[in-house]
Amino acid sequence: MPVIEIKNLSFNYGEIKVLEDINLTVPENSFVSIVGPNGAGKTTLMKILLGLVEYTKGEVKIFGNNPDKVDPSLVGYVPQIKTMDRSFPALAIELVLSGITRRWPWFIKGEQRKKALGALSLVNADKLANRTLSELSGGELQRVCLARSIVRNPKLVVLDEPASGIDAIGEADLYNLLESYQRQSGATILMITHDWHVANHHSDFVLLLNRKQVSFGPPAESLSEQNLRFAFGHIGHIHKNKITN
Repeated sequence: MPVIEIKNLSFNYGEIKVLEDINLTVPENSFVSIVGPNGAGKTTLMKILLGLVEYTKGEVKIFGNNPDKVDPSLVGYVPQIKTMDRSFPALAIELVLSGITRRWPWFIKGEQRKKALGALSLVNADKLANRTLSELSGGELQRVCLARSIVRNPKLVVLDEPASGIDAIGEADLYNLLESYQRQSGATILMITHDWHVANHHSDFVLLLNRKQVSFGPPAESLSEQNLRFAFGHIGHIHKNKITN
């Protein structure tokens, strides 16, 4: 069964066409990037996949179900860290635990602590467990958010511009962690990004989007010069070979 299956998806905001005729199938254990310029509809598509927005027409299935009917434990979500209020007096382990409890964990049970520490360990962040969010760097906070998203061992992890707000070293570490987690867990990674260079290096499949679907397929095919010009209006230098670790 495909992890994601989309047929003839369109979404209108009033009379404005935000997404039009999107079609794709995402197999298990794949790394998929959704790439496009600002205003391309990437975030809207993500919200549809998470069951947060009702689409205008078409069909969307996540693990064979409508997005709003999917078992929440099957899907992990990593928001942009710049949208988070880091002044909230919370510990990193509490943020991770909220991925289990689905609400703020005022009391931490022993088994829950063990699961949270295990998730932090997977992203090399177990030493951050008892630090407050305000004490974390951008890269450290992103690791904690990633731990929160995988604490229930989801089969699909959705990330919204995960490199936003972190430096180049933190960005490289993040993508290495994602690829490592995918290999270990067999989960599917779905990442939204405007950076086609990153998508080219790390993805098995790329959806190139600018309201309409420009292309979907392996990076070397999807990120062709012609497709990039159509989506962005310009291109830069890209390497055609995916980096593996």
